[in-house]
Amino acid sequence: MAGHSKWANIQHRKGRQDAARSKLFSKLSKEITVAARMGDPDPEKNPRLRLAVKEAKSSSVPKDVIDRAIKKSQGGDAENYDEIRYEGYGPNGIALMVEAMTDNRNRTASNVRSYFTKHGGDLGQSGSVSFMFDRVGEIMYPASAGDADTVMMAAIEAGAEDVESDADGHWIYCADTDLNDVSTALEEALGESETAKLIWKPQAATEISDMETAQKLMKLIETLEDDDDVQNVTGNFDLSEEIAEQL
Repeated sequence: MAGHSKWANIQHRKGRQDAARSKLFSKLSKEITVAARMGDPDPEKNPRLRLAVKEAKSSSVPKDVIDRAIKKSQGGDAENYDEIRYEGYGPNGIALMVEAMTDNRNRTASNVRSYFTKHGGDLGQSGSVSFMFDRVGEIMYPASAGDADTVMMAAIEAGAEDVESDADGHWIYCADTDLNDVSTALEEALGESETAKLIWKPQAATEISDMETAQKLMKLIETLEDDDDVQNVTGNFDLSEEIAEQL
């Protein structure tokens, strides 16, 4: 698997700084509502909902907001969201996966296409870049959870497939279908994780070492993430140390 990216670390820190943003709360609440509607409204009986609630709590979403999102799923007037994935290329041929939840497919497709075009990218067909990524579960622990060997042993015993540790923390990867079981087993060994979610993990990453490309790519990603319908954006790139420090 590709090494854990500096961009992921930047995203993690950025997420902490932006935790109070209503837009982030809205996206996390939408995932909770969709997860609850698709299964049981009890997180203990619904793995996807359990993970969605966990992710919301890690971003400091208040309990009453989480409870409202679950109750909304049971109401007759709750919106019906379609889950859609868009694939394309950003500046310098960087592959991008865009995950969205929308109540208007035409609006979202039009917006996403315009963002790619405006910022030097190209929206592709379904399957045009997904072959460069693996769908896996990612569980993140802070560095304080233990040293690399301790976390590695706990991860192996929990059924994980890979672990990447650095000064910022530990990232544990498992098969997408095993995320709930591995996350639960790790909680018994290491305590509660900071996040546990399904991601698109690049099989290989292109390092970006010039500022112009980095800025164009970041602008495209930020524009996509700012859209209310877009839940997640993932790219097969990493940033050089020098570029990462300047962003």
